[in-house]
Amino acid sequence: MTAEVIRISGRQGDLDRIKKAAEIVEAGGLVAFPTETVYGVACRVKGDSLSRLDHVKGRDTNKHYTLHVGQIEEYRKYVPRVGIRVEKLIGQAWPGPLTLVFELSSAELAAQRMRLDGEALQTLYKNDSIGIRCPDHPVASLLLRLVNLPVVAPSANRSGEPPAANADQVLAQVGDDVDMILDGGPCKYGKSSTVAAVGKHGIELLREGVYSQHDLQRMSEVTFLFVCTGNTCRSPMAEGLFRKYLAEKIGCGIDELESRGYKVLSAGTMNMAGAPASAESITACALKGVDLTGHISQHLTRSLIDASDFVFGMTRSHCEQVVFLSPDAERKCSLLARNGEVPDPIGQPQEYFNSCADIIEAAVNARVSELVI
Repeated sequence: MTAEVIRISGRQGDLDRIKKAAEIVEAGGLVAFPTETVYGVACRVKGDSLSRLDHVKGRDTNKHYTLHVGQIEEYRKYVPRVGIRVEKLIGQAWPGPLTLVFELSSAELAAQRMRLDGEALQTLYKNDSIGIRCPDHPVASLLLRLVNLPVVAPSANRSGEPPAANADQVLAQVGDDVDMILDGGPCKYGKSSTVAAVGKHGIELLREGVYSQHDLQRMSEVTFLFVCTGNTCRSPMAEGLFRKYLAEKIGCGIDELESRGYKVLSAGTMNMAGAPASAESITACALKGVDLTGHISQHLTRSLIDASDFVFGMTRSHCEQVVFLSPDAERKCSLLARNGEVPDPIGQPQEYFNSCADIIEAAVNARVSELVI
């Protein structure tokens, strides 16, 4: 029997139509629906429904299906913990044309076994990983939120055939095998989502789609900014020491940090741009294996703050200046040292600079240890 085609166009009654589609999926049926990339086929994560989906797609039963979620935060039910770069990428790219394959540790998988039923676990997790997508389309988002079960949604086409980018193409390919087609018009992109693996080895492009490798790198780059007064003493020391300990945590060289998706910067609230690090700061950091000889000071600006993900001030007044320049930065700005301010060593003897470097090193170590990479 040919599927019922339901036009969704923003008219009265669309909510009820999508509710009906959600009920079909919950009951074990298959519903084709639009996303921003291509049309998908919604299927509940139950053995009988998945067997039918395999038949419709003409694909191997061992093929990995991707979980689809209607709201970003839903992914946390299935992935206990993600690194800061992945968190940034999700915030930039979801909802949107990106499928993420999350790699889980054995401990994380064990925790999921306690939470999910065996069928869902077996279906969604393959090779210690789970693929998740959060589409950017109002019909897809609402449908997925209304189904009270996990939903997978491969593209609405036979295996080996081009994906369907409108309801007519869905009807031509799988119209006799699905129960309903929600016609939301042509898809925005008309091409498949980008697929990337995320885990302990970073972010790896598996399939280019709407987003390129360059796009993923740009959207996932994490920037740390350290702020003091002149950007010649405290913040350069913090920047240099942070680079050292972050590189050690990641397991790369300091010069590899940017290619790994991390930027570490510093700036000063006084306009002293172009000055080198003080001789005493250079000496204090050299004792700790950090080279500040190439440092050139820069002035703190709103654009620099807005481009940063974490901002650390040496004193409360530095944090206040950050928030004054960019009020939205309050949520991401804090003192570097949790137990107080870092004193200004300017004009003091070398021993004072060394002690200041010790305070900064301890604070940097604490901050780096908190990061989930």
